[in-house]
Amino acid sequence: MVRPSSRHPTELELEILKIIWRDGPSSGRHVCEALAGYRQLAYTSVMTIMNIMVDKGYLRRTKRDGSYVYHARTTEKATRRRMLHDLVDRVFDGSATTVMVNLLENGDIDSKELDALRRLINRKAKEKSS
Repeated sequence: MVRPSSRHPTELELEILKIIWRDGPSSGRHVCEALAGYRQLAYTSVMTIMNIMVDKGYLRRTKRDGSYVYHARTTEKATRRRMLHDLVDRVFDGSATTVMVNLLENGDIDSKELDALRRLINRKAKEKSS
């Protein structure tokens, strides 16, 4: 049975997007080499996935000097936002508060991160009261 397509990139697709977001428009060879540090995939496998990503609308490709260069069609920020919103809706019944409580209770958050969270919460509270 065929697995239904996801609204979000798969784990490997997300790894490929992260490489392109970090390094900019890239060839399939570059992406394959970047993945090689932690995933052993054949070049043809990487190209197959990247072409599927073009079909899904995650990437676009342009021809340059006889080979394709792949560009992200969405930003990292927009992708994170969509994926997080989906996670909050599906797992935490839409409650950002429940997510934050879980992160604070179960996460390994250092004092700098806690200070940054306090500043953000204080700023948001001021914005809401204005």
